[in-house]
Amino acid sequence: MNAMKNRVQLIGNVGNDPEIKNLDGGKKLANLTIATKDSYKNDKGEKVDQTEWHRVVAWGKTAEIIEKYVTKGIQVAIEGKLSHRSYDDKNGEKRYVTEVVVSELLMLGK
Repeated sequence: MNAMKNRVQLIGNVGNDPEIKNLDGGKKLANLTIATKDSYKNDKGEKVDQTEWHRVVAWGKTAEIIEKYVTKGIQVAIEGKLSHRSYDDKNGEKRYVTEVVVSELLMLGK
């Protein structure tokens, strides 16, 4: 059961071209969003599509792969863990972020 702690798997479409940052020491960071779509029938029997957006970050070699091959619109499967963090914005207000930190990436489709 230990292997199932804080594990996230998503299949979705990349919502924007990834933002790549080159950090000190040559390490790379990739930031992107992934849209997942689910559908259900409401109480009237009508199909309702629901899109969820997920913030995704990747480090190191995975970020390098994303930089070379991942673009807006392509379908990807990712596995990773949820991470929560906070920061103070430029106005001094505390902001909270939940994101998926990628450990595995698979490009799907064409």
